[in-house]
Amino acid sequence: MSKKILVLDDDPDLLEVIDLLLTGEGYDILTLTNGEHFEKNIEQFCPDLILMDVMLAGLDGRKLCQRIKANLRNKMPVILISGTHDLQQVMNQIGPPNDFISKPFDIYELLKRVEVQLSA
Repeated sequence: MSKKILVLDDDPDLLEVIDLLLTGEGYDILTLTNGEHFEKNIEQFCPDLILMDVMLAGLDGRKLCQRIKANLRNKMPVILISGTHDLQQVMNQIGPPNDFISKPFDIYELLKRVEVQLSA
């Protein structure tokens, strides 16, 4: 059974690239362009990993991460991606992500970090 990854980013082009990359590696992917029904999608899709942008249209990925981490039922790792925030700022928040990737990112580095989180 393949691992499931939920990817949230408001850039449809980036979502398409990440979807193609991760699907090509054998992962089952659900992509979302907004976090409107984010928690419901988590419950229905049951991802093994969440990969999401910090800056979302009308939402803050850091706050979504905090909500995920505050829910004791959800133990899945979260990787945040950002082109405007730095590692120190994101990792020092309450309910920090498991990892952080700066944009633009190297696709091999993304794959490596996804593998590390899924094997933890």
